[in-house]
Amino acid sequence: MDGGYVLKFSNTSFQRFIFNVCKIDIYESKYAAYGDSKAKRLHVFWQIESDKTVGILINEMLAYWKTNRKINNIEISKNEAIIFNDCLRIANRLRGVSDKINQNDTFETTEGDFLKRDYNNISLEKLDIDSAVTEILKERLIEVQKCLKCESSLCVVILCGSVLEGILLGMALKNMKEFNQSPSSPKNKDTGKPLPFQDWTLSNLIDVAYGIGLIGLDVRKFSHSLRDFRNYIHPYQQMSSRFSPDIDTAKISWQVLQAAISDMTKMKK
Repeated sequence: MDGGYVLKFSNTSFQRFIFNVCKIDIYESKYAAYGDSKAKRLHVFWQIESDKTVGILINEMLAYWKTNRKINNIEISKNEAIIFNDCLRIANRLRGVSDKINQNDTFETTEGDFLKRDYNNISLEKLDIDSAVTEILKERLIEVQKCLKCESSLCVVILCGSVLEGILLGMALKNMKEFNQSPSSPKNKDTGKPLPFQDWTLSNLIDVAYGIGLIGLDVRKFSHSLRDFRNYIHPYQQMSSRFSPDIDTAKISWQVLQAAISDMTKMKK
């Protein structure tokens, strides 16, 4: 953040990003205590907001940074990966998410290692979510595989994101108490009570599913990448970022979805 810059955000995009994540206007006067630059406003935000709010924003900024590296085909160096992992641990601690869940997971799971994993015979029926929704999701899984064969990458990304969100929402409805009582569940700012599930974002569902042990750390990490890719369903957002998913992005998205189903199936046993 040298010189007051933050992740190459403009003033407008910086304001919009933080508002979308935290419903807070970073350009309120109270955040200008140290000066008007983005970095100085962010420092004040870190100091005066709750641990959980700061952790949520850091987590989203990390995901944003990593996604932009992927979009622009910029390799993440070993030193950057170490710093990223340290920051992720800090964000998790601030949000009340334990890194001790699923001890076999590591922060250093690479994209290559993740893609090499083989997931045979994944089954939605084993998740025991609503049967009517399961049939719709099964049809979408078939569509994903058809799109992969003809390399319709954007279709794969969007479909995988929608199926993942459908499955996680189904799991939330079947495990309402666990999801609502998670420290990561989104709360009403006035009452402090969990929001109704229809108001949860895919990001909320991913973090809570990880927090209660339904998915592993690596699946959570790559699920956030899929979530970011899926957001480019909006043409103007895709245009502004110059993002064009290729077959590698599509394969990652499909692998994330399979891994998530596999993790949740194991937890249901």
